[in-house]
Amino acid sequence: MTLNKRGLATATLSLLSSALLAASFSTTAVAADDQVRWKVQAVFNTNWPGLGNPIRLVEESLNEASDGQAQIKVFEPGKIVPPFGITEAVKNKQIPAGYAWLAYDQGKMPAAALFAAVPFGMDPLGYSAWWYEGGGHQLAEKLYAEHNIHPILCSITGAETAGWFRKEINTPEDLKGLKIRFAGLGGKVLQKLGASVTVIPGGEIFPALEKGAIDATEFATPAIDEMLGFDKVAKHNYFPGWHQPFTASHLVVNTDVWNALSKSKQSLIETACTAATFRGLAYSESLQGAELETFDSKGVTPHRLSPELMSALESATNEVMQETSASDPMFKEVYESMKGFQQTYSKWHKLGTL
Repeated sequence: MTLNKRGLATATLSLLSSALLAASFSTTAVAADDQVRWKVQAVFNTNWPGLGNPIRLVEESLNEASDGQAQIKVFEPGKIVPPFGITEAVKNKQIPAGYAWLAYDQGKMPAAALFAAVPFGMDPLGYSAWWYEGGGHQLAEKLYAEHNIHPILCSITGAETAGWFRKEINTPEDLKGLKIRFAGLGGKVLQKLGASVTVIPGGEIFPALEKGAIDATEFATPAIDEMLGFDKVAKHNYFPGWHQPFTASHLVVNTDVWNALSKSKQSLIETACTAATFRGLAYSESLQGAELETFDSKGVTPHRLSPELMSALESATNEVMQETSASDPMFKEVYESMKGFQQTYSKWHKLGTL
């Protein structure tokens, strides 16, 4: 077939038009594939300051920053899966992502608890420094890789209270036989000292305390504990929060889902979580002093744990850490990384802060 100049020009334009149309369809397909439309199960009530509200901040900021290209829909605890089953649901792609407290995985992965709270561990700044700059997030990724989960730090709070008790406690003997709700590694420490420890979700604690099924409980910071009503039935609130100097929660994403995202979407999600982590911490810290000022009117007595009790708790903590390290190599690797960082960080902290 012979084409004149006009026919050649027409054919060329037709080919270019077809190529551009194909490229447009391809770009649209990639953009559609890269859209984030996730159901995210929350482990904590999202109105709890510092503990639950950060994932709501992520929900809001992602939608606004991406012009709707990255959207998550956050569900309150238990709406899709139980609070203790979030990571398993993410692993199995029942949900693409969840907002989880990793210590709830310690039954199957002892090292998971270290990323959530560590007795006599670092404060929020120290943990954050270790997570971002001291190898923490790489170790978390290593731990969860075999479970097809990508973890992202997404909230942190300051120290919790050491618990709410119906009666005063002064010596290690007072812990023997005590029925107490206590989560994470701190619960194992109290078991070592003879307490009868149970772990129940936040929403079930008050009825158990009110009915006498438990004698005492810990859960979170004073501002959150007040929302749960512990002060109505347990009038002795103890400090410091030896078991949880920090409390960290994470956005856990199915690895296949995560790897399918573009680098820009991954960066957007990581940035949203980082911002929410520190906005949540600031919000939480802003409330605690005012909450303590209400104790007198509620008949609540704040106490500091006795030196004798603190010494016993620290000794029991060391035993738990040594025993778990001996039985689980990954726990040992993570704990040694944390302790090494903490020793160096504490030199600066002790010298440089008031």
